[in-house]
Amino acid sequence: MSIHNKLKQLEAELSKEIIGQSLLINRLVVALLADGHLLVEGAPGLAKTRSIKALSTGVEGDFHRIQFTPDLLPADLTGTDIYRPQDGSFKFQRGPLFHNLILADEVNRAPAKVQSALLEAMGERQITVGKETYPLPDLFLVMATQNPIEQEGTYSLPEAQLDRFLMHVKVDYPSAQAEKEILKLVRNEAKHGNNEAAPLAIKISQQDLFDARQEVLAVHMSDELEDYLIQIILASRNPEKYGEDIASWVQFGASPRATIALDRCARAFAWLLGRDFVIPEDIQNVAHDILRHRVLLSYEAEAEGVTVDGLVSELLRRVAVP
Repeated sequence: MSIHNKLKQLEAELSKEIIGQSLLINRLVVALLADGHLLVEGAPGLAKTRSIKALSTGVEGDFHRIQFTPDLLPADLTGTDIYRPQDGSFKFQRGPLFHNLILADEVNRAPAKVQSALLEAMGERQITVGKETYPLPDLFLVMATQNPIEQEGTYSLPEAQLDRFLMHVKVDYPSAQAEKEILKLVRNEAKHGNNEAAPLAIKISQQDLFDARQEVLAVHMSDELEDYLIQIILASRNPEKYGEDIASWVQFGASPRATIALDRCARAFAWLLGRDFVIPEDIQNVAHDILRHRVLLSYEAEAEGVTVDGLVSELLRRVAVP
């Protein structure tokens, strides 16, 4: 079986376990292929935790869930030096960040010091404890969740950390038909005495995944499309070039990381669809998830009821497609 078919089967198997969340499933696989991290926002009970746990059963590697709370310490993530009285030495005991797939549940409940520890892990793929620096696994993906409803006792994620997330995905409630299928799935699991998602019928090795990433990087993007992609990012920084009505909406535009993320995700999205070239629709499909957390709206925009998604849609409508 080709690497592409294996990844398509992984996506299909996830769809059987995570019903009514096709966007989240697609973005999880895209993030795997683009070697990035996901910030997932949605109300409780929308299968955010179940999705990453199900993914971990279909990919070679270990999984760890971290519940973020206000009393969490950086050492609870990174690990710490343990004193050994028998010989008077210190031995480093690794923390949960040394796993391959990490669920950072309710990430915005942790204080700034914990956020900075996670920031280094996500951005530099390493952990520093004292004077020592330890590399993280080659396969390392953080899926962080945050609840948009209950904001009491939360800490806003700093812009520098938000920028480290490849995509910010918003998940919504499933349809009535999907809700019916969820009931059937849960009843079936209960009959078999299992309240967890069953292991997926496919197991992708890390080497296969790394090979798939190389194929994604080889997906062709024309010079015209590359210029189009860059113009979308530049439009978020200088919206006045695309209309006086949106000139006052942006306080800060997207960083160069957004350009890189949009390029990688558009290629991964095209590759998953079986193409070896990118078309404008690939870029447009992932643009909202790439820019949603990287563009900071002005007070004027918020006063007018403008959302980041609305701004991105407007920019996509106004930037000329090659």
